[in-house]
Amino acid sequence: MPRDLSRSRSRSPPRRRRRSPSPARYRGRRGRRDRSRSPIRSRSPYRPSYRRRSPSPSPRRRKSRSLSPRRRKSPSPSQKRYRRKRSPSVTSSPVTASQSSHPGLAENKNAIDTQRLEEEKKRRQKEVELRLLEEETSKRVEQAIRRKVEDSLNCDEIKHEIQRRIEEGRKRIHEEVAIQIEKEKEAALNEAKLKVEREKKEWEELEKKLEEERKKAEEALMKEAMEQQQKELERYQELERLQKEREEAMKRKKMEEEQQRQNQMKLLGKNKSRPKLSFAFGMK
Repeated sequence: MPRDLSRSRSRSPPRRRRRSPSPARYRGRRGRRDRSRSPIRSRSPYRPSYRRRSPSPSPRRRKSRSLSPRRRKSPSPSQKRYRRKRSPSVTSSPVTASQSSHPGLAENKNAIDTQRLEEEKKRRQKEVELRLLEEETSKRVEQAIRRKVEDSLNCDEIKHEIQRRIEEGRKRIHEEVAIQIEKEKEAALNEAKLKVEREKKEWEELEKKLEEERKKAEEALMKEAMEQQQKELERYQELERLQKEREEAMKRKKMEEEQQRQNQMKLLGKNKSRPKLSFAFGMK
């Protein structure tokens, strides 16, 4: 209930306050700090949002009717630094002071906190009860489903249907295995054929290489035999030439000897006065 009152109060439109030309506006840092800490200017969450009027006796300023816009005085660098460096403790101190100055508001706050704790406790208890209820419901549903499934499985029609599906699955597996075995056989046969063809091709290439090497060896042997035969022929021709030269030399020598003998006979026929003995001895 106090929360509702505070909300209704806070929703009321705040009164607009016009600033008075008091000299407090131009005070230094200490004046600003003291003014912010005063309990009168602090706003509490349990107080209405309107402000008090300034107690200064100076009259209100009326709005100027001039067309030129009013120029505001820019804050000094010291005021900027003060705004930037002000700690949160300075802003929170008026709230504490206002709360301490109003004991009734503290009691209302304690009552609100107690009510909030009670509501939180009830909410958590309700959540626990809902969770337990959901778990119990899910367990019961699961047990009911399991019981229904077991009852369905124990039925003869379901048993026959399961057996039929098992047989169909086995048959399908056997067919798939047979097809796979047939494919593997065909693949093995193709591989064997390819292997035989590859080995045959390799054997043919090897035989071709051996034939080429044999031909090369035969050609080399034939060439070597021809060279040897040519050498033998040349040697034989050389021997024949030497034999002819020897025969010609012997023939020439015989002819020379015959010519010499005839010459000697001629000489002997002319000179008959010579004794026959000396001639015969000379011939020997």
